[in-house]
Amino acid sequence: MGWLKPEIVLLLGAIIWGLGWMPLQHFAGLGLSGMPVVLATYGLLSLLALPLLYWQRAGWRAQWRGLLAIGVFGGWATAGLVGALSEGDVVRAMLLFYLAPVWGLLGGWLLLGEQLTGLRVGALLLAMLGIGLTLGVSRDSLAELQAADWLALSAGLAFALNNLATRAAEQVPLLSKAVVAFVGSALFSALFCLLQEVSLPAMSPLLWGQVALFGLFWLVAMGAAQYGFSHVEASRAAVLVVVELLAAVLSAAWLGERELGLREWSGGALVLLAALLAARPPRESLIPCEAKP
Repeated sequence: MGWLKPEIVLLLGAIIWGLGWMPLQHFAGLGLSGMPVVLATYGLLSLLALPLLYWQRAGWRAQWRGLLAIGVFGGWATAGLVGALSEGDVVRAMLLFYLAPVWGLLGGWLLLGEQLTGLRVGALLLAMLGIGLTLGVSRDSLAELQAADWLALSAGLAFALNNLATRAAEQVPLLSKAVVAFVGSALFSALFCLLQEVSLPAMSPLLWGQVALFGLFWLVAMGAAQYGFSHVEASRAAVLVVVELLAAVLSAAWLGERELGLREWSGGALVLLAALLAARPPRESLIPCEAKP
């Protein structure tokens, strides 16, 4: 089981997140999209999350503020991104959300005292350049921000803060970390639905079953992500999760939703190279310990 290193688990979680657009597209074709699909999915997951949180209360009570921060920031990251994708331009929303690695690198340095090495900064710059190439940044991408753009930007910041809170709350059980964000997402999506005056459409038992399976899909992704964030320095994890974007673009191209040209392939290669650089263990761990007499 040595191959299940935290970096590998985090990469697998990011890939699963990057494939999340496919079931969302399926639900949209059935009339379930935007905040209602978030409410339905995370509402069901909250029915599982709340008993688990109560069961593990002795494990997280000492760091309940950290658990609350994970719920708030993780919940807002999901609800805010879905809201931005539903209401605004997808390319602009993804571009603004994926400023999260910048916030993660700076936050790890300023808040957690992590070392800001040249390798990490270089990997981050490579990742951001790859994102720009993959998404196709143009003059319109930098135009005046609208309401949906602020949602995406705030979701990216919340995502980075969630990662930092996960790293800092080392005493909170992994299972609690993985499920508390579901409760936050359900609450935020319910608030959005109230503000937008939308409600859940009529849903058949079959559709509810599909939503439940989708919830399990997110449970696996969130569990892998939280495990990775708990064991990988925030500045390295910030670069690794960019692989999510690569998974989304490549899967969309494979299924005929988007064509890939030289620019997209070049951007994907830079993102992959950045992830490989960030996944390298720290230099000090590569130096063998001197044998003691």
